[in-house]
Amino acid sequence: MSYQYDLFVIGAGSGGVRASRIAAGKGYKVAVAEASALGGTCVNIGCVPKKLFVYGAEYGHGFSEAEGFGWSKQEATFDWPTLRDNKTKEIERLNGIYQNMLTKAGVEIINGYAKFIDAHTVEVDGQTYTAEKILVAVGAKPYIPAIDGAELAVSSNEMFYLDKLPKKALVVGGGYIAVEFAGILNGFGVDTSLAYRGDQVLRGFDQDVRDFASNEYVKSGVDLRLNTDIQSMRLADASQADGARIVTFKDGREESFDLILYATGRVPYIDGLNLDAAGIELDKGAIKVNKNFETSTANVFALGDVINRVQLTPVAIGEAMALIQYWFEGASKDYDYDNIPTAVFSQPPIGTVGLSEQEAEARGMDFRVYQGDFRAMKHTLSGSDARCLTKLLVDNSNDKVIGCHMVGDYAGEIIQGLGIAIKAGATKADFDATVGVHPSTAEEFVTFSEGSLKKR
Repeated sequence: MSYQYDLFVIGAGSGGVRASRIAAGKGYKVAVAEASALGGTCVNIGCVPKKLFVYGAEYGHGFSEAEGFGWSKQEATFDWPTLRDNKTKEIERLNGIYQNMLTKAGVEIINGYAKFIDAHTVEVDGQTYTAEKILVAVGAKPYIPAIDGAELAVSSNEMFYLDKLPKKALVVGGGYIAVEFAGILNGFGVDTSLAYRGDQVLRGFDQDVRDFASNEYVKSGVDLRLNTDIQSMRLADASQADGARIVTFKDGREESFDLILYATGRVPYIDGLNLDAAGIELDKGAIKVNKNFETSTANVFALGDVINRVQLTPVAIGEAMALIQYWFEGASKDYDYDNIPTAVFSQPPIGTVGLSEQEAEARGMDFRVYQGDFRAMKHTLSGSDARCLTKLLVDNSNDKVIGCHMVGDYAGEIIQGLGIAIKAGATKADFDATVGVHPSTAEEFVTFSEGSLKKR
């Protein structure tokens, strides 16, 4: 049977764009359907604009620290529309780059929502298209629980386009998106509270990192409320839809906020895809795939945040490259999800790669831990009481470094290089033999001595 396309991709995010562009370059006739802006979540309403906001928020702390370095204090004001609109211009520039990349590669761009008609047919705005292979790369969407007044909250999607900055905000959640936006709002001068129903934020991270980071968030000015859950929300004045929100907590307390941001996780964006028409099975709400990213329907593939793996942009791109190898080279192998360097762009930022102490213990490993907690040189003059955490896990059976963790300035930049070392199987002896860059925080990882061993 002949089809209109060799490959039809649903979703023009990081994974979908990479797979379609490379496949077209190798001779496939490819089309991509995208209902929103090109580039997906990361480029438009995720990591890129968020990082721009982080940069902006850091100035809020920097102004207060400059006097110790000889800079006289002057009245500093923050204009939200300027940052918001400059961010939007940059995102629009990136959208154009993505369009040029796809067009130059020969990929046809179809604007609109796609849904399955059958395993080889999709429909976009009433028009049907057939393809030999179909790739689903639609990503994920924010999850807001169905509580009374949930419509009064915003998600991370809306945070990038707020008409005005609130004076007082409540961020609900304890994951990386929640702590990042709490830091952003706090840096902009917003009275910011972070409410999480659990005992500690950043579940899944190393426990020392969680405890240390949360303490630093509080020191920076965020009102962290643990073991706190929301019962309901309502308008303070029913006639003012953009007015104050009254939050009722489960312990009965009530409090007014100008903005409520729910950052309680993300779920695969499978709404309206009509997956049943193609016989595509799900696994805990995500599209179920095998190691070659094949769904339960052999000619339909899926990757990125819509599958139940690791929700990170570079991972989606890596999965796309693995899928390309499978299609064009017959390379069938498990994608390596071990030792993925990860950064949380909170304030202070977090960098981590490899195992946490708790994960190593759960595996029954024999290992030792080196750990340091210190005040960075910058803050000996800045007046800030911010501190930095560095941590190294070493396997006693072979001396290999199995985990690196950091909380402090430039953690995201530093962890990238450490990720290479761990991926290459570096030992503690290799770290010790490496000359440190002095004076820097990064040198802590190559100067850990026996005196830094943590008692476990």
